[in-house]
Amino acid sequence: MLRSFFLLLAALSSTCSYASEATVKAALERDYPQIGKIQQVNKSPLPGLYEVVTQGQLLYTDEKAQYIVNGNIFELKSGRNLTEERSRKLFAIDFNALPFELALKKVKGNGQRKMAYFSDPNCGFCRKLENELKNVDNVTLYLFLYPVFEGSDVKVRNVACSKNPFKAWDDLMLNNVQPPVGTCNASADKVLELGKKFNVSGTPTLIFADGTLVPGYLPGPELEKALNGTLNR
Repeated sequence: MLRSFFLLLAALSSTCSYASEATVKAALERDYPQIGKIQQVNKSPLPGLYEVVTQGQLLYTDEKAQYIVNGNIFELKSGRNLTEERSRKLFAIDFNALPFELALKKVKGNGQRKMAYFSDPNCGFCRKLENELKNVDNVTLYLFLYPVFEGSDVKVRNVACSKNPFKAWDDLMLNNVQPPVGTCNASADKVLELGKKFNVSGTPTLIFADGTLVPGYLPGPELEKALNGTLNR
């Protein structure tokens, strides 16, 4: 992939013509249908380099549509991951349209700030996230139980069938206290469908009130920034 990126940079440096976003999009759709449905083509921060927005993925191509790069662009001076920042904006979610009836809800403090997240009981980074969240106040949490690891479906059902599901979740994730065996009809199928819709490929995956979707664990300071709507701004 690194070799492809250097080839792309060489191609960019050897041309003086400028294509339009529509021209690049048309060339990719005509010559490379295997890329899939292309939603947008936009100019990137690098001259001659174009963003290619597909279903849940941000790629890059040159103005002649000869190369595709699947990777991150970093601004060296600041260390910012421009690809990650751009992806968060491109794939932002309408937070208020989430099916909160499928989630476990927990209000801490005044509950003014909001976050939804997909989590698996057998996920190590999900446990790390819960250890950070226990120190976060004034937030409303919507937990979508997302069993993707082997054996997680049983734990998810046991948590969901508990008298106080979120407490059962906290006990499990923070103290390794197993919930009692659940016998209710608690299916995770709808949550799994929801995750597929949003291209949730791993846990934890976080969704903040401004629609920003963050795949992966965030430490406490970064959580606070995101909850305050100031992450990478």
